Amino acid sequence: MEQVKLAPLRSMNDFLFETARFQIPQINDPEKWSNRVLNNLLYYQTNYFLTALLIFLVIGIIHPVQILLGFTALAICFGVFVYFTNTQNKAKRFKHDHPIFCVAAIIAAGYFVVYMFGAVLVFMFGIAFPMLLILIHASLRLRNFKNKVVNKMEYVGLKRTPMGLILEGLGQEQEAGS
Repeated sequence: MEQVKLAPLRSMNDFLFETARFQIPQINDPEKWSNRVLNNLLYYQTNYFLTALLIFLVIGIIHPVQILLGFTALAICFGVFVYFTNTQNKAKRFKHDHPIFCVAAIIAAGYFVVYMFGAVLVFMFGIAFPMLLILIHASLRLRNFKNKVVNKMEYVGLKRTPMGLILEGLGQEQEAGS
């Protein structure tokens, strides 16, 4: 893998205040809107990562137990999913050999999910709310000349950044002319 460099933190004037220009995107032209969002994600990526981290930490400070319980519940669900998708035959055999334990486990898991639902919602809000704010900012923020030059460098591969790798992994490579 190429050397990955963290993009610089953009000034608050550029990100939100004096020199920032905002405009409602052209919703009837989804390609242009998508281009604006992707380019802003690349240019302001460090600001977006810090914003998401800050909001997640604030929600974690306000609801620390619920964040931890929500993370634990989701991690357990993910672990169970991975386990059962990798060992399906063993699970069928276990279910056949231990039916009473399986019924008790289902009841306990149901109780656990109902009990943890509030914590999971707080945890998901801690993730979804920053993503919503980032999407709104990336949609409304107009690009400037420096934004365009930096994005060209990212595309050509002169500079590899975390957001560039994430977008590339999601199949959202930018075209050189965008």
